[in-house]
Amino acid sequence: MKEQIASIKNQLLGAGYICDDKTATVVYLAESLKKPLLIEGPAGVGKTGLAQAVSKMKNLPLIRLQCYEGIDEAKALYEWNYKRQLLHIQTVVHHEVDPHEVEQDIFSETYLLRRPLLQAISSEQPCVLLIDEIDKVDFEFEAMLLELLSEFQITIPELGTIRATNIPYVFLTSNATRELSEALKRRCLYLYLDFPSAELEERILKLKVPGISDMLAAKVASVVHHIRQVDLKKLPSIAESIDWAAALLELGVDDLDPDVAVETLNVIIKHREDLAKLERMVRSRKDLTFRQTPLSVTGR
Repeated sequence: MKEQIASIKNQLLGAGYICDDKTATVVYLAESLKKPLLIEGPAGVGKTGLAQAVSKMKNLPLIRLQCYEGIDEAKALYEWNYKRQLLHIQTVVHHEVDPHEVEQDIFSETYLLRRPLLQAISSEQPCVLLIDEIDKVDFEFEAMLLELLSEFQITIPELGTIRATNIPYVFLTSNATRELSEALKRRCLYLYLDFPSAELEERILKLKVPGISDMLAAKVASVVHHIRQVDLKKLPSIAESIDWAAALLELGVDDLDPDVAVETLNVIIKHREDLAKLERMVRSRKDLTFRQTPLSVTGR
């Protein structure tokens, strides 16, 4: 078992994703048990990146459904090509054709527009299905997903039930902006991803920012870790941490001192109030050393 978990970690690392044993274990179990994986956590901690890494690791196509408020079945599952159906009806209207036969024709797969969920279920090869930010949809949409998550099938009233020939790897992500239904959670394995430790983020920076020095990677990771302890409107994501490290490298910075930090904080901080708060904190500590006491902060 330990060898298999270590293998998953190495394969994910080869796909550009660094994870711990807990994450590698749940990825292994999701594949072995053929269960969807629900990943919750703050925005920007690598939830979507994990699904993308598994797609790359398995060399499988990624089908992504980006959820948003108001998304409906037609955008996520399927819809009928009404224009083509109407053209077909107009073509046969002047001929003596059995109406039942016409109905069978226009509600055949020829006129079916497959959206991401149906694409994944009906794919002729295995794939990775990413249902991103599921917490943005309503409970009715969640209920529509239950058949897919439990049976890997979709029922279309006019056609019948379409079952997956190849069960997809299903990932659902949530920023936990609302509580998901127990029915949905029961059908999934669960993983909570939080912001990484400074040590893990340092490893991520070294992987994602070629050419960065050990010292700069350690200092950026340490400062970002401490910034995330501050009560801010929006905490910097891992992607923004990577952007900051890349920006400092582009500027030829070898050491992250307070002046450089103030000049470049806008790379990771995107709200004016947050920027002003952090700038005041940094300027009030001109003698600080980012490695030892990066910021004087109050807990969130």
